Amino acid sequence: MKSHSIDIRVYYEDTDAGGVVFYGNYLKFAERGRTEFLRAIDVENKQVHDELGLLFVVRALKADYYLPAHLDDMLRLTTSVERIGGASLDMKQIVTKNDEKIFEMDVTLVCVDTNTKPKKWPSFIKERMNGE
Repeated sequence: MKSHSIDIRVYYEDTDAGGVVFYGNYLKFAERGRTEFLRAIDVENKQVHDELGLLFVVRALKADYYLPAHLDDMLRLTTSVERIGGASLDMKQIVTKNDEKIFEMDVTLVCVDTNTKPKKWPSFIKERMNGE
């Protein structure tokens, strides 16, 4: 399966009063990582919605926080596909700082139509996620 990485700089807006990244912001970082993963395989969320009437929604996630990140840190977020089912997709997302894992998340996405009914992942997306 494919994986993709992005760099994320920690800005003041990402931190709490102590200068530590607020835990909820890792979910925002992860969303960016998933979006950039899709872009890397030439899949645009807006285009899929406009042309196919499909959305990708989070059904479940499990997050583990290992070490803090601080203001001005440079982080690396790697997103990888673990499993593609009919309508669901399992991904792993890992944030590192200086090559040390500080955050890890398992997330399940579901492909749905605009009425939130589950739909099979389009074959071209599955093929690209598999590296075909």
